[in-house]
Amino acid sequence: MTDWTQSRMELPPIRPLGWCLAGLRGIALAVVTYGCLAVFLLLRLVERPLHGMNRPWTPHITQFVCRMAVRIMGFGYQVTGQPMAQRGAIVANHVGWLDIFALNAADRIYFVSKDDVAGWPMIGILARATGTMFIERKATEAKAHQAMMEERLRAGHRLLFFPEGTSTDAIRVLPFKTPLFQAFFSHGLDRVLHVQPVTAVYHAPPGADPRFYGWWADMSFASHLLRVLATPRQGRIEVIFHPPVPVDAFANRKELAAYCERVIRASHPLAAPA
Repeated sequence: MTDWTQSRMELPPIRPLGWCLAGLRGIALAVVTYGCLAVFLLLRLVERPLHGMNRPWTPHITQFVCRMAVRIMGFGYQVTGQPMAQRGAIVANHVGWLDIFALNAADRIYFVSKDDVAGWPMIGILARATGTMFIERKATEAKAHQAMMEERLRAGHRLLFFPEGTSTDAIRVLPFKTPLFQAFFSHGLDRVLHVQPVTAVYHAPPGADPRFYGWWADMSFASHLLRVLATPRQGRIEVIFHPPVPVDAFANRKELAAYCERVIRASHPLAAPA
């Protein structure tokens, strides 16, 4: 079987119009993002002593920035279904860094992310400020991660994580890993929490490779960002919220993970076999 992670896309060179677009969009993104970050941090100075781990105000700023980012980059954007009203978490398929904007534009959430994201240019400082939970991809840290998730869930944070454990080429859903699901079955949380599967679909620009927005293998963040910003006519992003399910409807983490994977894979119109 061919290893999809080794496959490559043939992309045309960026034309002068693309370079101009990349510059204009990049400037607009920076102004909106870091201007709002300053407001965010000032508001957090008041929010934190009053509400502790709860953040009733600042997630609205994060959502505003992400909605503006989607518009600035020129995407068509569609949301189907509704974010759940119940306490709990969200699981979604993972395409790449664009998920940060696409999913946060649709709902006020906190991401669970691998720890190296904290060091990314631009994205890292935003992730830290907005309450992203960073984890290491080590089996020995599983118990610690579960405890961290449990603390955040008890504080009312709506966590979103990617059970595939890696970004993809946008046309497949990889098998879900189960360790993080264990946090939902700890100390009675299964009786009060719900989990909502969400499918993120990236439709490529007209005539482009269906994997155009995918981010995998050794692709660099900077080059991928430049390519997206330089695209004159973007494709569209579709975010599908599926009905939430109570955790205690499942016997264990493996059953819950399998259900979420099945729902997300079945609703993904571009999905190819993993």
